[in-house]
Amino acid sequence: MTSRVTLISPAMNGGLRQARFDDGRTPLDDSGTAQARAAAGTLPSAADVLISPSLRCRETAEALGLRGSAVPELAGLEMNRWRGRTLDEVTAVEPESVNRWLTDPGCAPHGGESVRDFCDRVARWLTAAQDLDGRTLAVVEPEVVRAAVVHALGMPVAAFWRLDVAPLTATELSGRSGRWNLRLGRPLAAPHTG
Repeated sequence: MTSRVTLISPAMNGGLRQARFDDGRTPLDDSGTAQARAAAGTLPSAADVLISPSLRCRETAEALGLRGSAVPELAGLEMNRWRGRTLDEVTAVEPESVNRWLTDPGCAPHGGESVRDFCDRVARWLTAAQDLDGRTLAVVEPEVVRAAVVHALGMPVAAFWRLDVAPLTATELSGRSGRWNLRLGRPLAAPHTG
C-alpha cells in the first residue's frame, strides 16, 4: 500500500510578510485569499483533508474549497511568549536567546516547544499517516512542512532551518514500507484557460 500525503502551505498573510511568529489568529490578507480562491480545484481528490488549527490554515483550506478537520498534532511550532512578535522585535531584546534557538534544535528559550520536540511530533504524525490508504491533503503551517521533510528524508534536525517553504505551495510525500519519496513545493496556480 502506498500512502500519499500532500502538504499545502497557507496563503499569504500579514504575519508571513512581517516574519511574525504566528499567534494562530492572523487572517489571510486580500491577496492571499484571492490567490487561494484562484487555485481552488487544482488539487487532486483525497480520502482525508486535515488542517492545522491556525486561522490562516483554516482560511486557506476554505478558499481552496477544502473541508476537513483541524488536527492538533499539525499545529505550528509553539512559540509561547514570542507568539505574535516579529523575529526582529525578539532579536532586538533577546539576541542571545534567538541565536541559541536558531543554532540548537533542543533549545526553547521562548518557553514553548523546541525544534527537536516539534520535529518529533510531526514525525510521529507522519509515521501514523503512512498507514492510511489513499491520498491525504493537509493544509499546514510552513514549519510543519519543514519538519515533515526533515523526517521523510532522514535529515538531521539542524537542517530544519535550511528549508524554505513558499506560501500556497504543495509538497508531496509518497510512502511505503517506512520509506518516503518527496516532491517539493509545487506552486498552486489557477488552471489555464484557452
